[in-house]
Amino acid sequence: MRSKTMIVSWALALFLSSFRGEGQGKLTVTVKNIKDAGGSVMVGLFDAEDEFLKNPKFGQSVKARSGEVTVVFEGVPAGDYAISVIHDSNENEELDSNFLGMPTEGFGFSKDVMGMFGPPSFEKAMFRLEGKDRFDAAPLGRPAQGRLFD
Repeated sequence: MRSKTMIVSWALALFLSSFRGEGQGKLTVTVKNIKDAGGSVMVGLFDAEDEFLKNPKFGQSVKARSGEVTVVFEGVPAGDYAISVIHDSNENEELDSNFLGMPTEGFGFSKDVMGMFGPPSFEKAMFRLEGKDRFDAAPLGRPAQGRLFD
């Protein structure tokens, strides 16, 4: 009897876990303008100004592919978020820069925003996730090469 109760409990738990919690959604991010297939593309999803570009709430890294890649975040609670993307072509897990401090690897942000002398603020890149499925695009740019976005 006890083992039947455990089996029913596990089955119920698995069944219930297949549903998303209320107020949670799926965020699909398409990273565009990837120039080459070397390295990986790192996508960070941030939910606070003080954590922006430091400690993502959610993060994924996928193999780079020329053109575009898609990353899916499941079960993301409703709230305000900003996306940061880096094409880590040499896979050293950081955004490389030249002697002037300008990035030499592709990068981008949600809402296709850029900062004037550095990254944009969380507020400028922020969007609201309402607990429903959402699709966003984050084009990559290479300012050190003189062109922000294609």
